[in-house]
Amino acid sequence: MHASTEEHSLGRILLVDDETAILRTFRYCLEDQGYQVSTASSAAQADALLLRQVFDLCFLDLRLGADDGLEVLAQMRLQAPWMRVVIVTAHSAVDTAVDAIQAGAADYLVKPCSPEQLRLAAAKQLEARQLVERLERLEGYVRKPGDGLDSQSPALMAVLQTAKQVADTDANILILGESGTGKGELAQAIHRWSKRAKKSCITINCPSLSAELMESELFGHNRGAFTGASESTLGRVNQADGGSLFLDEIGDFPLALQPKLLRFIQDKQYERIGDPVTRQADVRILAATNLNLDEMVQQGRFREDLLYRLNVITLTLPPLRERREDILDLAERFLARFVVEYARPARNFSEEAREALLTYAWPGNIRELRNVIERASIICSEELVQVSHLGLNAQANPCAPQIGDQLSLEALEKAHISAVMANSDSLDQAAKTLGIDASTLYRKRKQLSL
Repeated sequence: MHASTEEHSLGRILLVDDETAILRTFRYCLEDQGYQVSTASSAAQADALLLRQVFDLCFLDLRLGADDGLEVLAQMRLQAPWMRVVIVTAHSAVDTAVDAIQAGAADYLVKPCSPEQLRLAAAKQLEARQLVERLERLEGYVRKPGDGLDSQSPALMAVLQTAKQVADTDANILILGESGTGKGELAQAIHRWSKRAKKSCITINCPSLSAELMESELFGHNRGAFTGASESTLGRVNQADGGSLFLDEIGDFPLALQPKLLRFIQDKQYERIGDPVTRQADVRILAATNLNLDEMVQQGRFREDLLYRLNVITLTLPPLRERREDILDLAERFLARFVVEYARPARNFSEEAREALLTYAWPGNIRELRNVIERASIICSEELVQVSHLGLNAQANPCAPQIGDQLSLEALEKAHISAVMANSDSLDQAAKTLGIDASTLYRKRKQLSL
């Protein structure tokens, strides 16, 4: 069993064959091309390697002495579902190779084969894996277009100028701003502007996972590491290797797991759950939050040393109410998209609707504006969107209630809860922000007619 020490390679390949001469020939041929190669002469050795290392591609011989190649393939599909497997077989077993492809193998190679055939097969499969990753990145860009980053606002233009200046460095960046201001879009844009753009920008939504699930999501786990771990997973850190990792709402990152994140940011080292092997990943960290991390540090809810590592560069996105010159442009862009998507007749806004859009406080920022325009585009059955289609009620007053205003506690509570809900991705998140449970928020909504 042999593993090359090449640190930076074109891809990581596992060779599994019980013939020592073939393993040696294949390994030298592929290492000459710059690949990182490990070898195993039995199913047990292959299984042990897969528990300790991550491979992009495997060349698997169907005839492994006493081991059944198809059974080994099935085990590999469970243990490393991301890995592409090429079956290596003799002429007499081509029918079995076809069965293996139907069982999940990517291709087959007939022995004896020339070095050129081997290299071409490796290049083809590794290129296919990279293509899947690129398609996933492109789908992410389509799902999250950068609508909020085209601006006439001096405040936002200054932020974008700084972002472009630092994008091509490897400095960690902390993006601050209210919910819905486009922090995720800015993180994706920074990645696209960086020298890491050809690799993935992987996102983790921190509030959505417990500490245990977050560790698995971040660093990966081995099959059988805990109850329900029926397959091995790479982890987001491995997927982001060479690219960027975006930690969305980092303020909600589990306190118990923060030391492991700090260690990874400092040393680029980590371990998968259930796997003692220390791994490395070259990842640039982007993080975002709408919380006050300095206050959380004072309260003991966030590590100060982690904050220092995250905010090498800090960018603060202005809320939509502070960039009113962009509101109509964004609204028109959203309307143009949604009327095509839903095949609706609306083409523009009435003057009254424009005025309403400009004077509304937009507590939910760009996310709320997008939702309002999407709804209006669906229900509007005429060419011009009217104020009634926008659904902006009396709370659209540009002067939102403030502490000390001449109004009742109930009115202030209603305005505050409404603003928090508009500023949150879900009712659970709104309840967490308000410091109440979801059932209490449900009762408040009914009581206040929200």
